[in-house]
Amino acid sequence: MAPQSVKVGPYSVGATHPLLWICGPCVIESHDLTLKIAQTLRECAERLELPLVFKASFDKANRSSGKSFRGPGLHEGLKTLEAVKRATGLPVTTDIHECHQAAPAAEVCEILQVPAFLARQTDLLEACGRTGRVVNVKKGQFMAPWDMKNVVAKLREFDNGNVLLTERGTTFGYGMLVNDMRAVPWMQETGAPVIFDATHSVQMPGALGDRTGGDSRMVPVLARAAVAAGCDGVFIETHPNPAEAKSDGPNMVPLSELPNVISACLRIHNALK
Repeated sequence: MAPQSVKVGPYSVGATHPLLWICGPCVIESHDLTLKIAQTLRECAERLELPLVFKASFDKANRSSGKSFRGPGLHEGLKTLEAVKRATGLPVTTDIHECHQAAPAAEVCEILQVPAFLARQTDLLEACGRTGRVVNVKKGQFMAPWDMKNVVAKLREFDNGNVLLTERGTTFGYGMLVNDMRAVPWMQETGAPVIFDATHSVQMPGALGDRTGGDSRMVPVLARAAVAAGCDGVFIETHPNPAEAKSDGPNMVPLSELPNVISACLRIHNALK
């Protein structure tokens, strides 16, 4: 199928458009910190002329330990995301884990994100698709790239062609993910633009016992490779101090270093034009 463009707020995503950037902290740790990160990202987007969507989760439902911080929950989390939109003008996105979360999240978010573990959950895809919002489905770590054609077909059956797909690595043995950059063009054959998730791709699931580990040094390497492979956007989680982050700290890029990571990717993207 020929590649299609998808509208995300004021932006267009696809082969003939600028790289979309989806950036923000893993989880909403506090209202004030989230707004502070969003303001910094807005300034970065203005300086580098980026189409940027702010991302933060109101609930991390798949933490390694039941004692781990999950976030403020749906109601308070959406209030924070709404405040981000008002303060920065950036479109926003968040994870959806349960069907009943889709409709209220769609009132605030331009993109509804389906986590990788839930990529095949038909009821969840339907709930997200029926909202009419853009739906970004992360490829399951257990799925082949070509399996995502069925995900796209499901959403189109629910009258929603506003689909993004995200590559975030494939399980390789125990506690390790690997990336096959052929997944980018293979998933683009579905007609959906493909985003590359550079931070979750460096995860080491369960590596810290009751927490997920990772190697954030590899984030810039993989992001550059994915841009060279022709991805339509890049997803990067970021935090002012990843060592103190309440979720996925080992995978996140320090907020102060993010502009350099983005600039390197843009140079590659521009060279391919």
